Amino acid sequence: MSVLFRVRECHVYRVPPRKSNAGYRASEWGDTSKPLWSGRLCVMELEDRCEIRLEDGSTGELFAACPYDISGKSVEAVLDSSRYFVLRVESEDEDGNKRHAYIGVGFIERSESFDFTVALQDWTRRQKSSQVASREDDQAAQPSPYILAGARRDFSLQDGETMRIQIPGKGAGASFPKAQDKPATGFVLPPPPPGRRPA
Repeated sequence: MSVLFRVRECHVYRVPPRKSNAGYRASEWGDTSKPLWSGRLCVMELEDRCEIRLEDGSTGELFAACPYDISGKSVEAVLDSSRYFVLRVESEDEDGNKRHAYIGVGFIERSESFDFTVALQDWTRRQKSSQVASREDDQAAQPSPYILAGARRDFSLQDGETMRIQIPGKGAGASFPKAQDKPATGFVLPPPPPGRRPA
């Protein structure tokens, strides 16, 4: 487990239902100076997955967790500001059923929101690269379709064995076969015109 990004303070807002498919707007969240919750945000890499955690700044108690994958669908930037995002957070109830909700997250500084975005993009890029490398390794490990299946035979020379190769025309008095005479024009002559048959 490693920390890819951490900011000491960010703000959480209640997000009203989206009015259109175009996206979310922070201006529709009400007074942004009165957040629902404030605390620490961490982007954690956990083996082959990533998680955005909202924690209490002093106790470390988890407020909400947002699983993040290479699709990036769980984090959406708002349309009217570079400092606000909508996260799809998940939790489990007493029966173990997963529930999700959408919350707004705002950063105090623009540089923090930029670093947050870069951390997620870097993690996504590394995951995609490792997936491509793993697919290439799998393909390389598979046998070629042009190699016949069955027991492999060893055709290498053993100690003390020799190989004798006879090349035609290399012996004493040998001569190479002459090429047949061909027309100088480079193409085959047509057959002669039909004549009278002998009586």
